[in-house]
Amino acid sequence: MVDHEELARPWTLPPDDPRLQPYAKNPARAEKVIAACFIFAILCLAAFGASYWQAASERVMGGFLAVGLFALGFGIAAWGKYLTPRGPFEEPRHILHGTQLEQEAFQAAVVERAEVVIGRRPFLIKLLAMAGGITAVVMAFPLLRSLGPLPGKSLFHTPWRKGSRVVTASGRAITVDDLEVGGILTVFPEQAPGSAVAQTLLIRVATEPIVTQPGRETWGPAGYLAFSKVCTHAGCPVTLYEEQFQQLLCPCHQSLFDIYDGAVPVFGPAPRPLPQLPLMVDDQGYLRAQADYDQPIGPGFWERTTT
Repeated sequence: MVDHEELARPWTLPPDDPRLQPYAKNPARAEKVIAACFIFAILCLAAFGASYWQAASERVMGGFLAVGLFALGFGIAAWGKYLTPRGPFEEPRHILHGTQLEQEAFQAAVVERAEVVIGRRPFLIKLLAMAGGITAVVMAFPLLRSLGPLPGKSLFHTPWRKGSRVVTASGRAITVDDLEVGGILTVFPEQAPGSAVAQTLLIRVATEPIVTQPGRETWGPAGYLAFSKVCTHAGCPVTLYEEQFQQLLCPCHQSLFDIYDGAVPVFGPAPRPLPQLPLMVDDQGYLRAQADYDQPIGPGFWERTTT
């Protein structure tokens, strides 16, 4: 017959029981070695984070990370092997359904064992928590760093700036006399020749200034008009100029843009006009930009709607 009162008493071992003693012959020295491992791991992992942030070589970053994780793992393994009680722990078997007193006694025994294994070494606990925390932080560095710089206002603008000279892909500056009426040329800002987002169609439709929409009275000097080459439907290059109808054609999906009306789409799936680049002619006869495009280019700008 089971003595419930006996089982209800907290199950404990005397402090001098050999099963509660760690494996290490010198626990104080083992604790110092483990603490040194955790401190070394913290330093190596912090160095890995710093080297990643500074874009150091892969060997440097990999070395710091490998040594730091090894030191952390070695310290945890040594703690489990040399500073935890030996066991095994046994107690008499009894009926599976315990009384409230028995359940409380079991909980007290579990808490006591946890105190023996972990709670008596707060310094190691703090070092382990610090090492774990810094590991989590530096593991986030690759994610944060690899995303690149914040976009800021870069989605709103291209390399075109006020005063940028209009040049070809090879960097040759364009003058007001370079194109005949009906001529067309792909141009870029002088500081970014070949830029995909800054590629622009330069068209000469007349010899006198052209106004495509109200507010753009000075944008088309000497009959020159400039529109973004990136289609507002799917980002294809708008490459075809129909001089007879004064329209630009995107060959991908046949969107047509009326250049005399600010490149408003008149046919096809393009939902918005091609952004126009305001032009001017300097004292030496070179074409320059008055500013960037009047709106973000292309189809994918995040704040735009498709209607």
